[in-house]
Amino acid sequence: MIASGDWLTPRLNGYRYFEKPPLQYWATATAYKAFGVGEWTTRLWPALTGFAGVLLVFFAGRRIFGPEAGLYAAAALAGSLLYVVMGHFATLDMGVSVFLSLAVFAFLLAQLDATGPPARRYWMLAAWAAAALAVLSKGLIGIVLPTAAVAAYVLWQRDWGLLRRLHVVAGLSVFLLIAAPWFVAVSLANPEFARFFFVHEHFERFFTQVHERHQPAWYFLLVLAVGITPWWASLGAALWGAARAQEEARFQPLRFLLVWCAVVFAFFSASESKLAPYILPIFPALALLIGWQLTQAPRALLAAQAGLAAAIGAALLVAVPNLSQLPLSRVPAELFADYLPWLLSAAAALFVFALAAGSLAWSQRRLASIVALAVAGLAFGQIALIGRETLSPAYSTYHVVERARPALDSNAPFYVVDAYDHTLPFYLGRTITMVGYKDELAAAIAWEPEKFVADVPVFVERWRGERAAFAAFRPAAFDDIRRRYDLEAQVIAEDPRLVIVRKP
Repeated sequence: MIASGDWLTPRLNGYRYFEKPPLQYWATATAYKAFGVGEWTTRLWPALTGFAGVLLVFFAGRRIFGPEAGLYAAAALAGSLLYVVMGHFATLDMGVSVFLSLAVFAFLLAQLDATGPPARRYWMLAAWAAAALAVLSKGLIGIVLPTAAVAAYVLWQRDWGLLRRLHVVAGLSVFLLIAAPWFVAVSLANPEFARFFFVHEHFERFFTQVHERHQPAWYFLLVLAVGITPWWASLGAALWGAARAQEEARFQPLRFLLVWCAVVFAFFSASESKLAPYILPIFPALALLIGWQLTQAPRALLAAQAGLAAAIGAALLVAVPNLSQLPLSRVPAELFADYLPWLLSAAAALFVFALAAGSLAWSQRRLASIVALAVAGLAFGQIALIGRETLSPAYSTYHVVERARPALDSNAPFYVVDAYDHTLPFYLGRTITMVGYKDELAAAIAWEPEKFVADVPVFVERWRGERAAFAAFRPAAFDDIRRRYDLEAQVIAEDPRLVIVRKP
């Protein structure tokens, strides 16, 4: 968007890119305009929305279950491993999770028996607006999942009167006013958009394995078990307690939170396309349930969950030094050796703070114990992620591009042959011409085939006709192509993943 000046049509490497809506792209482009292009501005939106999610849980917990529950819920979310991790990654999952949570919590506040008619209208309009922002963040799940949860709750509770309290006409107007303009404008500007976005990226992605992200139905059970670290005991007790709770009020927030979590979990478990961050939207709601449960958790449960976390930290301290003996794909042994101290530090933080949490729990210092355990989870995730920078040569083109930069010419074409690395255009600061390899850009290439080189023979012909040119290859492919086609190329930088060459 910054390069083209077009903030309507998203692009990836110069191709029209319609996989997702533009809200996070707009936010990131704005950060680039304000602060410059860089890693931290790229990750600014997930980081800020991650912090906002913790504050949102704190606010909603206080209003729905009381001040103590709000504080505990915020601590639980801030210390949950998956939530901590996704706050670091430049994906769309954190943003959509926070807006979905805002929609759910605003709905809860609107439906509480103590909420009067004016406030109910205000909160319901806020819920509709948040759903629209969720749609602009990642697509139709922004409205489909909240609608499914409300429908499931109404059917379970037979609370048909709730349908009259949704302010559908006014709410839908707000929703369309926020969400519809971009969809209409981008569809008018790009005839290919509607079919690709609504059919391919939603229905085909959900019902088929077109993106090759198939996982077994139980996949998200494993993701949840790891991602909720270190709150396993509290989560189990919270789910059991909420299911058995007898709420006297007409609207029952505990049951709705259970329904919301079940709907999101079941929806993504049924999908043929699964990635670990997809269930992140249930984590704020789970944190709210955990916060509610922690207000009444006995000393033994608090001590037990802290003890379990400490035991896992101790086990990792023993196991981590042996990880270097495992065949870790794409990670050279010397890089992993540099990462080991970070992993050990993360495990030690988990062990020490969890041990402190257990001691505080046994001393009946509930708040201090919960905060210590939250710090254990937060420190564990943060240290492990910060140290992951030592592995960047195995995953990022930054280092090889920096070595090549003195020899690069931004006016000469740059080809990437039978490969595509998403970090390469970012660190080169330019688009690149793809050769042979299409991957997720296959549809976009079909719309603009003139930007693509079909195969290696065509590339070789172009290369020979260029006055100046650069190219990147996988090392084995470069050796093969240079030998088979007698390709004249001078290597200017290389690493185990990539070779960058120029035409002599």
